[in-house]
Amino acid sequence: MNRLGAQKSPYLLQHADNPVDWYPWGEEAFEAARRDDKPVFLSIGYSTCHWCHVMESESFADPGVAALMNESFISIKVDREERPDLDEHFMNVSRVLTGTGGWPLTILLTADGKAFYAATYIPRESAYGRMGMLELVPRIRDLWENRRGEVVRSADAIAAEIGKFDRYAGPGFVVEPGAVLSAARALAGTFDSRHGGFGGAPKFPMPTLFGVLLRSWRRDGDAETRGMVERTLAAMRSGGIYDQVGFGFHRYSTDTRWLVPHFEKMLYDQALHCLAYTEAWQATGTEAWMETAKEICEYVLRDLALPEGAFATAEDADSEGVEGRFYVWTEAEVRSLLGSRADAFCARYGVSATGQNILHRAISDRMPAGEAEAVLLGARARRPRPLRDDKILADWNGLMIAALARAGRAFGEPSLVQAAEAAARFITRQMRSADGGLHHRHRDGESAISGFADDYAFLAWGILELYEATFDHAWLQECVALTEYFLEHFWDRESGGFFSTGGGGEVTRRKSFTDGVIPSANSVGTLLLLKLNRTTGRLDYEVKAEQLLGLYPESAGSDALSFSFFLAAADFAAGPTFEVVVAGDPAAPDTKEMLHALRRSYLPNAVLVLKPSNARATASVCRDFTCSLPTNDIPAVLAEVTRI
Repeated sequence: MNRLGAQKSPYLLQHADNPVDWYPWGEEAFEAARRDDKPVFLSIGYSTCHWCHVMESESFADPGVAALMNESFISIKVDREERPDLDEHFMNVSRVLTGTGGWPLTILLTADGKAFYAATYIPRESAYGRMGMLELVPRIRDLWENRRGEVVRSADAIAAEIGKFDRYAGPGFVVEPGAVLSAARALAGTFDSRHGGFGGAPKFPMPTLFGVLLRSWRRDGDAETRGMVERTLAAMRSGGIYDQVGFGFHRYSTDTRWLVPHFEKMLYDQALHCLAYTEAWQATGTEAWMETAKEICEYVLRDLALPEGAFATAEDADSEGVEGRFYVWTEAEVRSLLGSRADAFCARYGVSATGQNILHRAISDRMPAGEAEAVLLGARARRPRPLRDDKILADWNGLMIAALARAGRAFGEPSLVQAAEAAARFITRQMRSADGGLHHRHRDGESAISGFADDYAFLAWGILELYEATFDHAWLQECVALTEYFLEHFWDRESGGFFSTGGGGEVTRRKSFTDGVIPSANSVGTLLLLKLNRTTGRLDYEVKAEQLLGLYPESAGSDALSFSFFLAAADFAAGPTFEVVVAGDPAAPDTKEMLHALRRSYLPNAVLVLKPSNARATASVCRDFTCSLPTNDIPAVLAEVTRI
């Protein structure tokens, strides 16, 4: 065992028996670098990363490579999911030096933490146009010993360039109803009308884009905008990127057809896809979208739910040393399991006699899974499973809480809401720090690592969604408490916006505004503050939200790929927004009917509040500080709340 043996991170523990003398991130490692006059070899990855496994088996487990590294470097391992602040900082270093990034991420540092080299996967021996570790390490050692001045000057120049990432290019964004319309038009220019999605291979699902498109369609009724949503949702649901037997989405597709995925499954992907399919069902009424959202929840509750009540981080792409082995089938396997039903199944899912098959079906096939799929799922359960990273992350669980709460209330499925409550109870009770803040990670009985902005923004949003699903004021109070802590410790009092860390970290404190595969804390925070303002009447929340909106660049209005969640928040801010106050007995059929009608409808710019009463159920719709007279006419309420 090296120094990683005492860590909780599954990723770090995967390297605990390497012959490399790994350190965890911390002052001990940098003190050793100063004492021994060595550069730092920093390796960042995560437990379900395929190429991280490859580099570990090829190089870090190899005695020859390890000996070179131990002679030449102080080596540090970082789990990017435990330390997203370090990952973001050094990913920016990689983009400056190489123009790209990815995992495993390799950075070489001076003893004072300044980077001078960056790469992603490095083979053991030079190949694929990449210099191998056996050649690279001696070169770096020679550079460090004989050309130190060049290294230091380069590191200083890179540090200055990285500093520019902390000076965001905004402001300039103007809140107006047309923002999502401009973004939808820009997306149309990159839309793949044949296969769905945007751009070419590899195709990364961006589920928050659908929120932009649906809001645009809601404003102008453009059938082509709705078509982009439904075509892509259908293509992803029918492709190999979707687990046709066990449900849930794999990370991304290596081709344009959504056929051949990178097989790892991430909790945040399940949450954001569930939200996207739920919203699409609310907007269009297409039953296949509801079925898909329910299937995603079924996968999460079956395979990612932990005894604590919260959810595991991810499942690996690899099993038995091969990526995707757990998910693919030979025709012989299918026929032995299904017997007389095999012909129909093979025709439906593209199963051929050649090699291993990734199950997929026609885009037009919207039939739900049935008995045949269940038989294969049962057989697959007997295979060696991919590794599950069972650490609990507050931020990703916050996204899943939002998704379960939204789906549960939209579909009238109390079990989904109850699952969201169980996760929220665990995190708010067991992952709290002594001062009332959040810990970022829990595993093996230990909650640790001070919470990041994402933890507060995502969890508070999830709990606000949970409040709208339960109308339990304890959840609203919890949401307000988290938001107050978030504002107190992360808000920039000079120029506005949320810093990514609460202060006191080892890397530059910065603000992140760009929405990628996961939205930024500032984008989610904007929507959170706007909705809390409408729910609680707290004007200070709206003031902070307006400050946030003003920090974004003018270009955000036409750049949904970089600002998708922000544009949904900006659309809410542009209005009109509605506060729908339902008065009635929560247990009475008329109140339940009214609430269900509102919850199943697509109302992205409305908040719903219940005031218990013994009288007959009524609803008042408030807009621009003016409320309509209470009515029990459900169609009239829906007509009012959908009027733009």
